[in-house]
Amino acid sequence: MSRRNYDHFCSVSRALDVVGDRWSLLVVRELSSGPRRYSDLFADLPGISTDMLATRLRELEQDGILTRRRVGPRAATAVYELTDSGAALRPVLEALSDWGTPHLGARRSTDAVRAHWFALPLGRVVARQVAHGRVTVHIGEAVFHYVIDGDVITHHDGPAVDPDREFRLELDEAIEVALGTRALSGQASEV
Repeated sequence: MSRRNYDHFCSVSRALDVVGDRWSLLVVRELSSGPRRYSDLFADLPGISTDMLATRLRELEQDGILTRRRVGPRAATAVYELTDSGAALRPVLEALSDWGTPHLGARRSTDAVRAHWFALPLGRVVARQVAHGRVTVHIGEAVFHYVIDGDVITHHDGPAVDPDREFRLELDEAIEVALGTRALSGQASEV
């Protein structure tokens, strides 16, 4: 089956030819904090079918957005991770997050949610308090960290080694902070 494209000689349409299909940017979002196994991606993309996930991973690999490598004893497990080209999509994800956060509205009973999905909007809030450094964020059982250097914010799986600050939030608190209805102050500990 051949892939559809816009057939426009335009940089936006060419970009959408690569990452504009349903689920593509959400796969990139999942990989933006580090490598993931297929089973992890499937678990954190509720609603995607196994066929669709396999197709998106294959297409994104063919387009140079991600790579697959074998890890573990006898290289029995495959992990997917972003290439430099894929990592360059982070500003696109940040822009979509900035634009989309005010559109979240109230959480519907049918909405899936994962704590790490708030890493992008929370990163902006954390960076207003820590202009440079490493910050670990705990949201319930989920743990990730930021590396902040002025305007450049990246997030990574797991706690930071020797973090400058640490925040512990419940999911509802994290949502409120991301939406701007609750301040992040007073929930941090200096490390």
